[in-house]
Amino acid sequence: MANLNIKFSKYNSDFIKELRARVNEYFEKRRISKDGNSKIMIKSVVMLTIYLAPLALMLSQVITSDFGIVASWLIMGVGMASVGMVLMHDANHGSYSQSSKTNKFLSKSLYLLGGFPPNWRFQHNTLHHGYTNVDGADEDIAPFTILRFSPHKPLYKIHRFQYLYAWFFYCLLTVSWVTGKDFNRLFKYKRVNAVLSRKNNFTLLLFDLIISKLLYYVFFLVLPIIVLPIAWYWTVLLFLGMHFVGGLILCIIFQSAHVMPSSEYPLPDEKGDMDNNWAVHQLLTTSDFAPNSKIFSWFIGGLNYQIEHHLFPNISHVHYHRISHIVKKTALKYQLPYNVQPNFFAAIRSHTKMLKSLGK
Repeated sequence: MANLNIKFSKYNSDFIKELRARVNEYFEKRRISKDGNSKIMIKSVVMLTIYLAPLALMLSQVITSDFGIVASWLIMGVGMASVGMVLMHDANHGSYSQSSKTNKFLSKSLYLLGGFPPNWRFQHNTLHHGYTNVDGADEDIAPFTILRFSPHKPLYKIHRFQYLYAWFFYCLLTVSWVTGKDFNRLFKYKRVNAVLSRKNNFTLLLFDLIISKLLYYVFFLVLPIIVLPIAWYWTVLLFLGMHFVGGLILCIIFQSAHVMPSSEYPLPDEKGDMDNNWAVHQLLTTSDFAPNSKIFSWFIGGLNYQIEHHLFPNISHVHYHRISHIVKKTALKYQLPYNVQPNFFAAIRSHTKMLKSLGK
């Protein structure tokens, strides 16, 4: 991970000043909180039910048929992704509730997905949101060598086919969480003196990581192997199938917002200075999609409004649809880009096109 002494310009800052004023006015006039409300609570219960109910029904032997078991694991994959997008994501941004204690408690829902909250917050909140699409800083555009998400990365012959094989590697996102990635990240962040917790030192974080992984495996793999009336290897395969479904959904949603033909990949100069201020940088590197699909947006936790999320990560996703009109209008006033795909399939097509372009 490169030196993060990157400084954004103060020029063209009128845009974000006016935008923040307009968004604040929106909430003040309606006397509503920027945090989550009853809508996000209802969604959270629904998504947790989709994720955990099939497991409970299998372990209690209510579901015993082969078809029922296979369907349950696949449904859990969908539930896993939705819990991550609806509940875990807002909580780790501190926007789920007005209560910091509630946010802290719910941020631990990432343990249910096999992840590790301290790592995720630093990688996502600090690196990705702070330095979106900046090579050497944003880890979201720096996967292993076989995938090329930035024009500044080395180009290899295999990359010409990445638009075909990338989808398989997307399926491995959460598999990497429950295996070695969190351990590798924790040691990596220790080497660069990253602050992952104000209270816990590295030893306590490592202990937390080990215990959380063990508990995850006990409940989501060991108990099913013992209880389910199928061979142990089928349970392992179905466990991986759950992660393939969840990982694919999460990767497509997030990558379709930044690895796009409209996305820019600015680099700092030798002094670490960027050409634009942080807000304009977010507009240049991010794209919305499917703004008129209420059901789809409900399911993915409003993450089709990635521009709004990147400009206002501390505002709950339940408000993004409303404030998106303010963001778009203000961006156009300042002649700044507001990139948006009309629907999710168009976003996937554009992302595929970008994968192909980056492979040439």
